[in-house]
Amino acid sequence: MKTEIAVFGGGCFWCTEAIFNMMRGVVSVSPGYAGGLKENPTYEDVSSEMTGHAEVIRVEYNPAQVAYRDLLTVFFGSHDPTMVNRQGNDVGTQYRSVIFYTTDEQKHEAEAFIKDVNEATTEGRPIVTEIAPLKDFYKAEEYHKEYYKNNPNASYCQIVISPKLEKLQKQFAKLLKSHGTQ
Repeated sequence: MKTEIAVFGGGCFWCTEAIFNMMRGVVSVSPGYAGGLKENPTYEDVSSEMTGHAEVIRVEYNPAQVAYRDLLTVFFGSHDPTMVNRQGNDVGTQYRSVIFYTTDEQKHEAEAFIKDVNEATTEGRPIVTEIAPLKDFYKAEEYHKEYYKNNPNASYCQIVISPKLEKLQKQFAKLLKSHGTQ
């Protein structure tokens, strides 16, 4: 199986990890940090807003089962890409909307996607999602991995993540894993 890597930052990585783990064709999702200057940052370093890193997810996916454009559709549909350095109550540069591309094809596809959405929208704010090459990805601490799955009753999971997952299940059902398949 040939896989590819996509890296997205759409606010808190607990949310985006839970969302992308539900998608058909996604092999693995890892929360981490990208886009900053410090090597091997910690959560505390990134939260200080002194490193320049964003909370991101590294998505390994099978392009024979899910297209990059479908990943973009879910990415843009699961957060507010018109907000600068913010998603809901999460505020700071680490919560910025960002795509770190791993191929020129991903870069062009993301640029075209944003252009299409901005041209189709006559009301509201334009998409401010940053598009940049992936230089380094640093895995987040182990306690962040599968946070929603391991802490479903935590208040953040109940108030923020669960409603996003319900929205995903309604809007993107055809892109989700069916029972017993990858």
